[in-house]
Amino acid sequence: MRDLKNLQYFEDLLRLSNNRLVVQAKNQGRIFAAYMCENTPEPLLNLGNCFGVRLTAPNTGSTDIATYYMSSFMCEAARALLERSIEGGYNYADCLIAPDGCTMINRCAENIELLGTIKGNERFFVEHHETPLKADDNGVDLLVLQCKNHILTPLHEKYGIDISDTAIRHSVGIHNQVCELITAIGQYRKELLPRITGYEFAVITMATYVCPKDMLIDKLQETLDELATREPDSKPYRARLLVTGSELDDIEFIRIIEECGALVCADRFCFGSTPGREVIELTDDEDALTQVCRHYVYKCQCPRQMNMEKVYGRKENINRLALEYKADGIIYNQIKFCDPWAYERAMGTAMLRDDFGFPVLSLERPYNSHSSLGQIRTRIQAFIESIEIKKIQEEHNND
Repeated sequence: MRDLKNLQYFEDLLRLSNNRLVVQAKNQGRIFAAYMCENTPEPLLNLGNCFGVRLTAPNTGSTDIATYYMSSFMCEAARALLERSIEGGYNYADCLIAPDGCTMINRCAENIELLGTIKGNERFFVEHHETPLKADDNGVDLLVLQCKNHILTPLHEKYGIDISDTAIRHSVGIHNQVCELITAIGQYRKELLPRITGYEFAVITMATYVCPKDMLIDKLQETLDELATREPDSKPYRARLLVTGSELDDIEFIRIIEECGALVCADRFCFGSTPGREVIELTDDEDALTQVCRHYVYKCQCPRQMNMEKVYGRKENINRLALEYKADGIIYNQIKFCDPWAYERAMGTAMLRDDFGFPVLSLERPYNSHSSLGQIRTRIQAFIESIEIKKIQEEHNND
């Protein structure tokens, strides 16, 4: 396939946390609200002249200093974020919103606050907010209260951000525009000969998390229009794979999978398209804040939510996606030392294999995939070969 016109543009946005669109927005006098977890409602960080960006640490090397403060048994993503913060990589941020999605993120945010690693703005503040453990009405009420106290009120008091119902609805409208475009682009992965690769889709989706969303809409629309006439490669992929699991902002992991001859046809991970890029439906008979919080509570696929409907529902959701996108197998990834996803990966691997009949590769990976490139590539290649062998055996048995 010919290269997508804007792919290099999207890739460049991922190389630095302080990318060109963040710099442009800051130069326009906009307020940068950094956040650290998918459990933080994004539209509430994009009100008025404020824009939200989820923190990443591209090209992470050593995390020795962060390990000193957090220990070597903490999640590598949390340590990478702290290390980058200590290096001064987030000094352009005007505030940091951190949920208690997991202990690791809590420790990272607390160290950033206590060490005073983000400098440059005397009005800078850190807020910690609770997130529900169950998807029910009480959970919605909790999240509404927490968002009022730890996101909306501080933004309004510190920076004069408009936090009205009208402002929230406007922000949700822009959020939904991005979600609709990402969903439409991702639909092309369903084709037998898809006209977009999993790597390309991951790059485009990832860019929407690390930039002011309103500044990406034109490029997203242009890419969608381009895909309508793009000619796919005639050679089929060795296997169609769904990638699920924990925090994944390392798009090189997706590239490694596809270099082995597979197509990443669907995704369910933090920084992915589901549920993070699903439209938030709003009605006029209820305030927008409550509806946004309800969406995040009930659409959440994070193992933090422990009621049994959610525990089993997460596996059923992956099964639904795998069937919808015609996946031949599933890669269940978990970033090293991530406790919530370690338990979820063990349970999910067994259930998706035994109850739903999918071949599953259960994989623990480092934050930066290139630090274990050979091992990751070998395991993925073996998994793809096992799927191919299974297909041959099934065809033989049918004959």
